[in-house]
Amino acid sequence: MARAYLSIGSNQGGRVENCTIAVAKLAHKVKVLSVSAVYETGPWGKTDQPDFMNVAVEVETQLGPHELLETCKRIEDIMGRTPGERWGPRIIDLDILLYEDRMMEDEYLVLPHPRMHERRFVLQPLSDIAPQVRHPVLKKTAAELLADLGEGGGRVCRVGEDQATAGDEKEIPDD
Repeated sequence: MARAYLSIGSNQGGRVENCTIAVAKLAHKVKVLSVSAVYETGPWGKTDQPDFMNVAVEVETQLGPHELLETCKRIEDIMGRTPGERWGPRIIDLDILLYEDRMMEDEYLVLPHPRMHERRFVLQPLSDIAPQVRHPVLKKTAAELLADLGEGGGRVCRVGEDQATAGDEKEIPDD
C-alpha cells in the first residue's frame, strides 16, 4: 500500500459540496485516511474568477501513480469538469501532490507536484493533516514549506471543520 496526498478544489456551483462529492467518490477507489478542514482561497494564476474551496486528502492505495491520476481524472469527468483555460474556473480539480517519496516526470504526471511549495491553498490544508510529510526534492516538511511562504502564496481562510469528509450522510451517486 502506498500513501499519497491530494489537493481538491472547486470554484463553481456548490463549492463545498463539490469537494465533498469528490472525496466520497475517491473513497470508492482508495482508502481515505484524513481530510483537512475546508479553506476558501483566492484564485491563483488567473485572478479574475470566483474564490475556491480547497481541501487536502491523505489516502492509502494499491493504485500506482498513473492509475491514481486516471482515477482523479475520471472523477473530474464524472462531476462535469470540462477542458478550459489554464488555472481557469472549474467545478472540480483533483491534483496529486505527493505519492510516497516518489520523484518522477513524464508527459502525464510530475511528482511531487511542481508548484505545491508556492501555493498556500495547497500547503495550509496539507499542513492540517500531515505537517511532517516531507517534500522529496526540497527536503522540507509541509509545515516548513508553509512557514517559508511568509505572507506570500495567496489568501487562505479556514471556513470549517470536517465539511468535506467521506462519511457525510448525503447520498453520493456511484460512478
